[in-house]
Amino acid sequence: MLFNAILLEKKEVTGFTCSLKNINRQQLLSQQGDTLIQVAYSSINYKDALAITNKSPVVRQWPMVPGIDGVGTVLECASGRYQKGDIVVLNGWGCGETHWGCLSQYAYLKSEWLIPLPDKLTAHQAMTIGTAGYTAGLCVERIFDFGVKPQDGMVLVTGASGGVGSIAVALLAKLGYQVTASTSKIDQAYYLRKLGAVNIIDSQSLKQSGKPLQKEHWSAVVDAVGSHTLANACAQTQYGGIVACCGLVQGMDLPATVAPFILRGVTLAGVDSVMASYDKRVTAWNLLAKHLDEEILSYVGRTITLNECVEVANKMIAGQIKGRFVVDVNKQI
Repeated sequence: MLFNAILLEKKEVTGFTCSLKNINRQQLLSQQGDTLIQVAYSSINYKDALAITNKSPVVRQWPMVPGIDGVGTVLECASGRYQKGDIVVLNGWGCGETHWGCLSQYAYLKSEWLIPLPDKLTAHQAMTIGTAGYTAGLCVERIFDFGVKPQDGMVLVTGASGGVGSIAVALLAKLGYQVTASTSKIDQAYYLRKLGAVNIIDSQSLKQSGKPLQKEHWSAVVDAVGSHTLANACAQTQYGGIVACCGLVQGMDLPATVAPFILRGVTLAGVDSVMASYDKRVTAWNLLAKHLDEEILSYVGRTITLNECVEVANKMIAGQIKGRFVVDVNKQI
């Protein structure tokens, strides 16, 4: 059995390469796993873009098939956890880093990494959400569980035009929160307003060094940017508020002081989507399935093929895209 997959390789002579190649079943099954799935759709996330463009040392084993997301049909499951024909969703677990991922027509995975596709979602919709949307769901769940209510004030979403930001804006708006969207793409304000944002601000206002404590604006924050943006978001959060942090587009540094945390009681909550427990994953996915309707998902998502992944990855790193990119791994240009 031969099938198509994006393969990342790094060799002494040729250096780094990214190409669409034919892979055989024996190569695939050399990966540690117990469940063979036929992939229907994957997606391009920021981590995938870093791997595909080799802009960051995301990949830790070579060669590698990228794709931290996938949805597909179970063909074999040695653990017995799933039956042949079940439709399952993968997010994270080191796929695309230390284990072959789902930018491929087939994937060999561990059954404990998978969750059933929620009843209210199609396979395509699940990858419109993908890890970016699932991460947004985890962030919103943290805010919701923390006790922040829509009447408590405005919620800030940084990197709002990106995958995490787009879904966070839409989900928070559906839950009744008033959302301010921070973006570098001010010319795309219409896109964010259609998702439910009531206010749009230029991300440049958050990207520079700011005072340790600033005027209180936000009852809660979803931050996918990091660095000065995260520091300023914390400095602007209301007394007793929460900042859910999940990304590092601007950088991994946090040039902040303890002032917001000890003088205003602000909570900085780290959100990890890669190793989250099964229960947290199911809860987040059920929240997304319940509140994100077909119209919103159709507006956010665009479908591409495996052949187009490199182009999209480069544009994603350059900050030239908005929304989500679903990869139909079985469609050829």
